[in-house]
Amino acid sequence: MKLFASAAEMRAVPRSAEFRNGAVSFWFRQTGLPERRAALPGAADYDVCVVGGGYTGLWTAYYLKKAQPDLRIAILEREFAGFGASGRNGGWLSAEFAGSRERYASSHGKGAVIALQRAMMRSVDEVITTAEAEGIDADIVKGGMRLVATNPAQQARLLEEVRYLQEWGFWPEDLYLLDPVTGGGPRLQVDGAVAAAHSPHAARIQPAKLAIGLARVVESLGVDIFEDTAVTEIRPAKDGARAAAVTPHGEVGAEHVIRATEGFTASLQGRRRDWLPMSSSMIATEPLGAEMWEHIGWEGREVLGDTAHAYIYAQRTSDDRIAIGGRGAPYRFGSGHDDNGATPPQAIAELWRVLARLFPVAASVPVAHAWSGVLGVPRDWCPTVHLDRETGLGWAGGYVGSGVTTSNLAGRTLCDLVLGRETDLTRLPWVGRRVRGWEPEPLRWVGSQVVHGLYRGADRRESDRVSHTSRLADIAGRIAGR
Repeated sequence: MKLFASAAEMRAVPRSAEFRNGAVSFWFRQTGLPERRAALPGAADYDVCVVGGGYTGLWTAYYLKKAQPDLRIAILEREFAGFGASGRNGGWLSAEFAGSRERYASSHGKGAVIALQRAMMRSVDEVITTAEAEGIDADIVKGGMRLVATNPAQQARLLEEVRYLQEWGFWPEDLYLLDPVTGGGPRLQVDGAVAAAHSPHAARIQPAKLAIGLARVVESLGVDIFEDTAVTEIRPAKDGARAAAVTPHGEVGAEHVIRATEGFTASLQGRRRDWLPMSSSMIATEPLGAEMWEHIGWEGREVLGDTAHAYIYAQRTSDDRIAIGGRGAPYRFGSGHDDNGATPPQAIAELWRVLARLFPVAASVPVAHAWSGVLGVPRDWCPTVHLDRETGLGWAGGYVGSGVTTSNLAGRTLCDLVLGRETDLTRLPWVGRRVRGWEPEPLRWVGSQVVHGLYRGADRRESDRVSHTSRLADIAGRIAGR
């Protein structure tokens, strides 16, 4: 990606008269902003204090309260529940799990990694059934996931990915190639597609509706949600004092303090190098007309991704828009992040170009909204869940962009850990995993920029000149430690 988008490139992007960039996501623009809950009134004491009001924190509180209703639980949120990645993502409720299978297997064995993958598949259905049972209407349609390849190099990677994942927990009926002639599923016309694969273990959701509904349910169960309450430090239990979350309004002491801050972890004292805050950007179009949808299809409402290195993710929304995302300006110096959630102009232009390439018939449809969200990336790119009984501190995250489903699995796992249960979930290989921090600045900024540029260069080469995975991508992977 170029550092700056030219004026001509931005003029080429059709934008609606009410186009907005940043502030909140299109999802919250669609639902309307929720009424803010009160801030923490002062120092307090609870059994469990959850820091972060996104999916991980909400699911953790939900399952704890369901399992043990007398627990006193507080959620502390800097903005409002769902403000971060939980309300900004692409709406992929899928069984995809980030991280190296081999790394998890090195400590727990291949069988444990397969069990983790199968648990992810069950988690997709767990979210769907729980939302239905709790009356949460999040526009959920379980149409599955379709991955497409648009050049020979991507096709080779897609075939290898299907083969590889079928060795690690995806059985042939869980992920398979589609017939290039008949398609083998609901019609979805992606221009230039040379191969496609399908998995039934995925659903489209409206992310903000899920976050708003889940917060409402959690609060109705008796969990105290304090918004506009920034946590600056999390202190371990020590010398008889309980673990605590430190805020400008006072400290919240608890038997267990759970860190569920994902991409915002770097804002906590002493946590700047734990997880790299990486941004992902999205655009949403105006609704497409019936003739356009007749051409494209997409009646199954499956979520759509490709096999580029700088990959995209997309969905057909409940009101017939196309929402498409990818990595924009992925990392800011010093682990900073943009509170406004604005998308750089060059990222808007690039996402629109991808949309126009995949769906030429929709190229003239105005873009209504652009936004970005921050996700967390561990140094080894492997998500983790942990609870330290000695310090009283627990955490989950590092989902690397696959957090919609993973956060539910994390919440159920943290529930079992807090309650001292030994279950199939607490034995999964991501529990208790420790990873080293990221390099100090400027090394991590330089490294992230180099990796980002190499992956973009690899995609360009594969589109123009080579029929195999570019060596630039191999170099990028080695630098990133993926």
